[in-house]
Amino acid sequence: MNKVGLSGVMLLALIFGGCGNGDTPEETTVRKEPYEKTEFLMGTYVTVRVYDEGKEAVLEKAFDRVEELADKITVNEPGSEIDAVNTAAGAAVELSEDVYPLVKSAWAYSEASDGDFDLSIGPITELWHIGFDDARKPEQSEIDAALTLVDYERVVLDDKEQTVQLADAGMRLDLGAIAKGYITDEVKELLVEEGVTTAIIDLGGNVYVLGGSPLREGESWNVGIQDPLAARGETIGKTKQKDRSIVTSGIYERYIEVDGVSYHHLMDPETGYPFDNDIAGVSILSDKSIDGDALSTLVFGLGMEAGLVYVNERDDIEAVFVTKDKKVYVSDGLADNFELTNDDYIWENE
Repeated sequence: MNKVGLSGVMLLALIFGGCGNGDTPEETTVRKEPYEKTEFLMGTYVTVRVYDEGKEAVLEKAFDRVEELADKITVNEPGSEIDAVNTAAGAAVELSEDVYPLVKSAWAYSEASDGDFDLSIGPITELWHIGFDDARKPEQSEIDAALTLVDYERVVLDDKEQTVQLADAGMRLDLGAIAKGYITDEVKELLVEEGVTTAIIDLGGNVYVLGGSPLREGESWNVGIQDPLAARGETIGKTKQKDRSIVTSGIYERYIEVDGVSYHHLMDPETGYPFDNDIAGVSILSDKSIDGDALSTLVFGLGMEAGLVYVNERDDIEAVFVTKDKKVYVSDGLADNFELTNDDYIWENE
């Protein structure tokens, strides 16, 4: 269930400014210009900006952590623990303290969604392989065969032994819809442990804003919401956020065209085809990036009406929906904290 995530990500634009509540701790000196580092990892550009004076060395530790986790999680990566689980389908594989909690979280989301989100979607995503040079539309017979191997209930976890077992040969995990969120949270925890109070973590579009904007004395950042029908970095509007994750799933960047029909990369575990609804993109705002990562895919699959109902029934997340006909809907909690800045779009909440 790869999303605009591991292999091709929507880049949220961050506009430094805005207003909000909260102050930067007095004992911390915060720079207006950050220490910054960018590397191409996990198929996308990863950027970390740290604004605390004297904390430049933390950047290396942050990127070491990203690389360490990516090496353990990435599918089809030699030495990857997830690759080991897939290769040994039918047998239990012990996972590290880093990876087992991620798999357990992915399984929990699969169960909570009754399989609308399914960590065992690998046989389908590998068939289509959208985002790679060999992407193609599979034959229906291939899809039908692969669907028999997609079933989170046949992924067996043992908390005591920290093992994961795929029940049948041919089953495959794909954590692309949740892994970058997990890594983002791990980097955030590392920064906090190192005494960082103000930072931006951007794992190719999985954005976490730590603390407040140094240009507004610790008040909230103005975070731009990606335009899912334009190039990365183009936005439709902005919202004031602080100590918050923003993750977007959408259709614009990873897709293939076959016989005049466009197929995006967000796969429906029930049909084996891309989700077919009126959503072009959905951005989830949450306290933890792993939740935003999983929920942006899950909510996308629910469609506009059901997705908005789902978000409004929860008090721990907010969302911005963009439809293919350029209408924008926001969850109830964002009604007074979202500004539409793109004249090509219509805000339907008004």
